[in-house]
Amino acid sequence: MDLTSKNIMIMDHPLIKHKISLLRDKNTGTGEFRSLVEEIAMLMAFESLRSLPLEEIEIETPIEKCISPVIEGKKLAVVPILRAGLGMVDGILKLVPTAKVGHIGLCRNEETHLPQEYYCKLPENIDQRDVIVLDPMLATGGSAAAAVDLIKAKGGRSIKFMCIIAAPEGLEVLRKAHPDIEIYVGNLDRCLNSDAYICPGLGDAGDRIFGTK
Repeated sequence: MDLTSKNIMIMDHPLIKHKISLLRDKNTGTGEFRSLVEEIAMLMAFESLRSLPLEEIEIETPIEKCISPVIEGKKLAVVPILRAGLGMVDGILKLVPTAKVGHIGLCRNEETHLPQEYYCKLPENIDQRDVIVLDPMLATGGSAAAAVDLIKAKGGRSIKFMCIIAAPEGLEVLRKAHPDIEIYVGNLDRCLNSDAYICPGLGDAGDRIFGTK
């Protein structure tokens, strides 16, 4: 797999690496795990939102008037893949509280073994928005690729995908299915095991975020 692609960004910030290590620990409890996922999403958002366009406006400080940059009027949509992706949403919204939030639900079809949509609700004017798709784990890549398919089918054009941990197999599937999107990865792990879990990974992200089994 070609990791030199300009569309794949593997995070190297020490804070992200440190917090991912805490996520991996099986002794990390639900509350701390949930907070760490939110914090990592926020840190990763600094990179994924680097390309937001700016415009200059006039502002009056307590000292004098000046020309200062603000984010241009382009609209942002955050779209978590249910359910684990929900854990990353608040981290993004703390940086961009005006962003709209959509939701995509996918389950595995027992006959075809392919991802099947059971819920899709996206903000209006999705074709005019920068869309960030969220899922903590990029394992086989099937759900991620299907989610991007759904967004494109509804008119989405500017799409990024953000995950905390990826397997090489899933990253390759998503890259080949959608070579036009930017992919942000907190850490690239070793491989998938026979049960399609990422190794070393951190277990089931959804169960650990919501305290379920």
